[in-house]
Amino acid sequence: MSAIFFGSIGTIADTSEMQRQAFNQAFALHNLDWQWSREEYASLLEKSGGQQRIEEYAKSMGQSVDAAAIHHSKFEIFQNVLHEKPLAARPGVVDVMQRAKQNGLKLALVTGTSEQNVLSMLEALRSEIDANDFNLVLNASKIEHPKPAKDAYAVALRELNQTPDSCVAIENNVDGLESAKAAGLACIAFPDENTARHNFKTADLQVSRLDFELLQKFL
Repeated sequence: MSAIFFGSIGTIADTSEMQRQAFNQAFALHNLDWQWSREEYASLLEKSGGQQRIEEYAKSMGQSVDAAAIHHSKFEIFQNVLHEKPLAARPGVVDVMQRAKQNGLKLALVTGTSEQNVLSMLEALRSEIDANDFNLVLNASKIEHPKPAKDAYAVALRELNQTPDSCVAIENNVDGLESAKAAGLACIAFPDENTARHNFKTADLQVSRLDFELLQKFL
């Protein structure tokens, strides 16, 4: 194994509930009576893309909304939350990153979220994670076709001069898993509290905590 690819900010820190609440606050700000429960939000997370999620939900409700404006409001609310509330790395993440660097492995964050979301998350985790430990950070602005297309991982492999058979991806949602597999990567499912019930049947392994020895044995 020569590289570990973290497939989303959700594989580093569980921000899912923060984001659900930010969506609901944005809906209220735009005078919508939508309230996504945890169960409903978990179902919506089966597909990636916040703005697309809003658009499809509005269509299902027979409503016409400015999805881009709502999503921007959600983005601003989420940014404020990241700056105000403590954030912790998910179980095993810090140890895996530290030991990967000690063993000469490359680390990449291969996410389809915005650059500002990535920067804010890493800033919130600065007491646990050094952002400079990542050899590569990809965000939505650098990817032509979002997950589940393979583009994000294809770019990461090319940028780090790696082959799929020497790398492992870690994903917390099904679209990310499909993207990794489409790029020829082995993929470990690491669901968060809101994606735990999703169907990760095509994953090579599913875990609730990351473990470096397990990753080494995996390949």
